[in-house]
Formats: sequence, C-alpha cells, structure tokens
Amino acid sequence: MKWVKFRIKTITEAEDIIISTLYDIGLEGAQIEDKIPLTALEKEQMFVDILPDAPEDDGIAYLSFFVEEKEDGGLEIQDESTDIETILSHIRSELDELAEFMDIGEGTVTVDETEDIDWINNWKQYFHQFYIDDILVIPSWEEIREEDAGKTVLHIDPGTAFGTGMHETTQLCIRQLRKFITSETELLDVGTGSGILAILSLMFGAKHAVGTDLDVCAVEAVEQNCRANGISSGQFDMMIGNIITDREVQDKAGYECYDIVVANILADVLVPLTPVIVNQLKKGGIYITSGIIDDKEEVVVEAVKAAGLRVLEVTYQGEWVSVTAAKE
Repeated sequence: MKWVKFRIKTITEAEDIIISTLYDIGLEGAQIEDKIPLTALEKEQMFVDILPDAPEDDGIAYLSFFVEEKEDGGLEIQDESTDIETILSHIRSELDELAEFMDIGEGTVTVDETEDIDWINNWKQYFHQFYIDDILVIPSWEEIREEDAGKTVLHIDPGTAFGTGMHETTQLCIRQLRKFITSETELLDVGTGSGILAILSLMFGAKHAVGTDLDVCAVEAVEQNCRANGISSGQFDMMIGNIITDREVQDKAGYECYDIVVANILADVLVPLTPVIVNQLKKGGIYITSGIIDDKEEVVVEAVKAAGLRVLEVTYQGEWVSVTAAKE
C-alpha cells in the first residue's frame, strides 16, 4: 500500500485541537512527534527499565495524517474521491480558522508519499521462530520446520504492542515457573501482555490462570494466543485495571487464592506492587518477579523482604535479574 502523508508543524499545546478538527474532515489516526516527557503512567506501561535520554521539550510538535493511495493513484476520504490539492486546501482552511483564536505555531503543511509499506504487519519481518531452552516459540505466519517436529511449541502473535518472549526477563520468569508449577497451580500473571507466561504455565500443567493488564488490547491478544495454543476460555481469565491502586481489581482477582504470582514488569512498579500482591498469594505461595535491571536488584529484594516474603532465589541473564520469593 502507498500512502500520502500530510505533516503539520505546530506546537504541543495545539495538538489535541488540531487532531480533533481534522478528524471532522476525515483525517484520522494522527502520528504525533514531540518532546513532551513521558508521564508516570506511560513509563509504567513500558516494558523497559531504563528509558533512553530524551531531548528537552522545545514546545514544537509535528502531526502526520496518512491517506491511502488507490490503485489508480487517486485518494479517498469518507468514501468520497479527492486529491492532494483538495485535502491541502481543507487542512489550511481549518488551520487558518484555528489560528484566529489560538496559537498554533507555524501551522505549515508538507506533503510526502510514503514507501509501499503495510503499516500494520511490517513489524512481522523482525519476529521469527526461536527457542527458549527446549521450547520453540513460533508466530502464526511461519511453519514448524521438519527438524523441530515433536518439540514443545508455543504459538505466539504478540501484535504491535506486546512482547514476543525474546527478552531476557521473560525467559528468566519461564525458567522459574517450570520449577514450581503443579497440576493444582492457580496462577496470577500481573502485566500479562500477550499472555506468554500464563499460557506457558498452563502448558506446563497449571490448573488455571488469571491475567491482569492496563492495556485493553491485551484482551484480544490473549484470546488469540489462547486459541492458537489450544487453551480453553475457562482456563485463562483476563481483567483490565491497575491491581496496585484499584480495589475493584484486587477484589475480583481474589485474596489468598494463588499458588504463584508472576510479575514481569518494571522494578519501580514491583516496589509498590509487592505489598499489595502478597494478599493475593496463598500461604506458602511463590512470587516470581523480573523486569529488573541489575542495579535495581537490591531495591526489589528489600521490597520483597519488607512485604514479609522470604527470598528463595535470585537468577540472572545478561544485565537482567529475577527475584523469586515465598509467602511464609
């Protein structure tokens, strides 16, 4: 597919109103480029422990809107044929009106034609089948090779928002899960994402799993990956919300009913999570954490001890750490 990109230079304060205004003329799905620092919630939702240094916010923003080019070279918005000049005219007219009562910065518009890219599926070229110890992880668009027949296979389509299992933190959790799962295991996966840890736990023999996540997209991702791996709907339940702060989510998850709680998230999230999640664990239950960069190991270990848990094991892969503890 080819796309025509309309890119507007503006200021950060005008982002929302410009996006809303142009949505009304049929331009949807704006790409926003600015230097506004991430909020605490945005950092919480990212599965990295050290964020790259960002440049200082200069108040400048770029908004890009994409219109698909048809086979005949024409454009279409809201089921009506149009062209670049007409769209440009509408954009400039709307910007001029906004500029009469608010500051929109330069308000300049540039037009480019993108390369032939499938924006939704292009990421797939970077995800290929791989092994986590003896487990073959494979996406739906690849075939199992003859030499891999008979192996334990995890079919996973992470989508554009969640992990694939390649990261060291996921692998650390998987190895710990295998040590403690039994046929009676009730498991809670906090920050489940695409469901990798919970689904593998069920494949290892766990009785039932519950996953929580902040992102509503996790529901569909988990459903798809459960179907791909033969996990029935009754084996894996999902809920959306922040289990750290939302009492309703805590109540729905239940108290002292999990043999294992696994949390592969940021160290800075594990610290407030741990004294809360200890209430979901059964006596003797196992708490498996990762997502911890090596220089934050002690911070998490101390949080675990402060919550009354006994540290069983600390494991490492690369610069990442997993802390496993038990509720006495």
